Amino acid sequence: MIQTERLVLRPIEARDRNPLMAMLTDPLVMRDLVRHPTREAARASIDRHVAYRTSHGLGFWTAELDGFVAGLCGLKPGAPNTPIAGEVEIGWLLARPFWGQGLATEAARASLDWAWANTPAPRVVAITGAGHVKSQDVMVRLGMARLPNGDFEHPLHAAGDPLRASVTFAIDRPRLTN
Repeated sequence: MIQTERLVLRPIEARDRNPLMAMLTDPLVMRDLVRHPTREAARASIDRHVAYRTSHGLGFWTAELDGFVAGLCGLKPGAPNTPIAGEVEIGWLLARPFWGQGLATEAARASLDWAWANTPAPRVVAITGAGHVKSQDVMVRLGMARLPNGDFEHPLHAAGDPLRASVTFAIDRPRLTN
């Protein structure tokens, strides 16, 4: 469990499933990630993050604010068939009532701190749609930089779909100072 100024980041629990399902099937929340969110895809996403904890020691945490499930944030293995395959990827997603409060940056900063303390990763990466400016803004606030050779066509989206154009950001492990 990770405590930030306002949030508790903790492993996903059974009690989180309903609010996470509502968030992951909300077309407005998902507009920059998937074209038509479904309950089946939402369930599979939650199950994948729970399984990452067992298989990789990583996974998104439930982000809780004042006892309410605000969203998901954390680390996962980079997706196959993308430029970040096998790397440590950071991501976040918040339900609409929690937008615009700096919570994504707060949760992601805590996730980065956890990555540096608990993984040997030389860097942490993130991907998002080329048009998903708000997510890219969070990446910049975290100190991440867009990789000049990191633009790619995401294989989960059909050719011609505007969601297919994707960008990659990264942040290197902080150097120890003497």
